[in-house]
Amino acid sequence: MPEIVPIKELRNTNEISRRCHESQEPIFVTKQGYGDLVVMSMETYDRLTGIADVDQSIKHAEEELAAGGQLRDAESALKELRRKHFG
Repeated sequence: MPEIVPIKELRNTNEISRRCHESQEPIFVTKQGYGDLVVMSMETYDRLTGIADVDQSIKHAEEELAAGGQLRDAESALKELRRKHFG
C-alpha cells in the first residue's frame, strides 16, 4: 500500500529517509490535498528505473518484430556473441 503524507511532514527529513529505506517503496507527498512529489531511496530509484529500462527494451524488440524484424535462434545468436567477444 503506498504511503501518502502531507508536504509539512518533509520537515523531518531523517524520519522520511528512514521510512523510505525501511519500506523500499516511494512515499507520495501531497500539497493542499493534491499529489505533488514522490520521495524514495536511491536503491528504490535504481530498482524502478532498471525495471523501466527492461520494459523499454522489450517494447522496442516487439516494435522491431512487428515492423518485419527477423527472429533468430537463441543458441546461434549466443554462439555468435561468444565468438565476437571472447575470440
